[in-house]
Amino acid sequence: MTVHMRWRQMCCAIGLLLALSGCEWQGLNGLPLPGTAGRGSGSFEIQAQIPDVTNIERNSRVRVGDVTVGNVIRVERQGWHALVTMAIDGGVVLPSNTTATVGQTSLLGSLHIELETPAGVAPEGRLVNGSLIPLSAGGSYPNTEQTLSMVSMLLNGGGIGQVQDITTELTTALGDGRDADVASLVERLNEFVGRLNDQTKAIIDAGESLNNLTSQFAARRPVIDEALRTLPGALATLRDQRVNLVTALQDASKFSGLAGDAVGQSREALVQELKDAARVLKSLADAGPALTRSLDMLGTFPFPRATLDKFMRGDYSNATAIVDLTLSRIDQNFFTGTRWEGDLTELELQWGRTIGQYPSPYSAGNPLTAPYHEWQGP
Repeated sequence: MTVHMRWRQMCCAIGLLLALSGCEWQGLNGLPLPGTAGRGSGSFEIQAQIPDVTNIERNSRVRVGDVTVGNVIRVERQGWHALVTMAIDGGVVLPSNTTATVGQTSLLGSLHIELETPAGVAPEGRLVNGSLIPLSAGGSYPNTEQTLSMVSMLLNGGGIGQVQDITTELTTALGDGRDADVASLVERLNEFVGRLNDQTKAIIDAGESLNNLTSQFAARRPVIDEALRTLPGALATLRDQRVNLVTALQDASKFSGLAGDAVGQSREALVQELKDAARVLKSLADAGPALTRSLDMLGTFPFPRATLDKFMRGDYSNATAIVDLTLSRIDQNFFTGTRWEGDLTELELQWGRTIGQYPSPYSAGNPLTAPYHEWQGP
């Protein structure tokens, strides 16, 4: 009777635990363990989004540094990442920018959640009950399987197998009396590194200049894009006009040859013309003062400026005038372009006067005052 009662009590306890756990049985590890961290008074729950929780289970430890401050109470799938709910002791103070990382105590140790403040970042705020650590602050350290896989890749497909070949080749390169060459190579490398070190500022300046140039290109990106869109059409036009361009260049080459021949053939004449022009310019330069003085009367024409102050003395003015009243002069001044043009000149010639010569060699006097003779013609 006592045995049956004990079994009944055990079955009731198990049923009660199943009811408390949401009627979902995931083994003994799914039950809350007494005495674990995060179960005391003042404890609170936080959640963390982690891209990969590997094999972490409920009741896994939550640590800050090397100190256990809580445990995992639930692991759920949220989209393409995991949502881990943790119970934290009430006396633990964590900033709101805390990161959550899945770690392992040793190569064969158990998994746990490591909470820590990111290095080089000032703490902000505080984690309270219901706080969520975002996916950007979640991560995981390499686990044992990943470590062994990387070691296997290194040993099988890495360069360790070539270490012996490398050692042999180095021995061959440094042996057989090549000590002097190696020493010279080291000296030249040292000199090269030294000069490179001396040019550090120039290299940095070149990098900054390149950065500035890149910035200017970036600022003018719309212009460059438009140029790149237009360039194919321009190149196509040049391709279509290729024959015409080649012909134009050939004609230009022929013209250059003809021009060179023309210049060569006319070189002597050109040099002589320049020499003659030099003489004319020299004469003009020599006549400069006299030419300047001859232009002195332009401002006071028809009276010379030099004697302008003597033109009027008292109530009288001095003037000398020469009046040409010959028929040819009157004809030239008043009848040129009219129906009577040349008539007076012809009459004057009939009287025996030679144009441009005064007095007439025939009349030996003024034709307007000298008597007319019949032998002079009608």
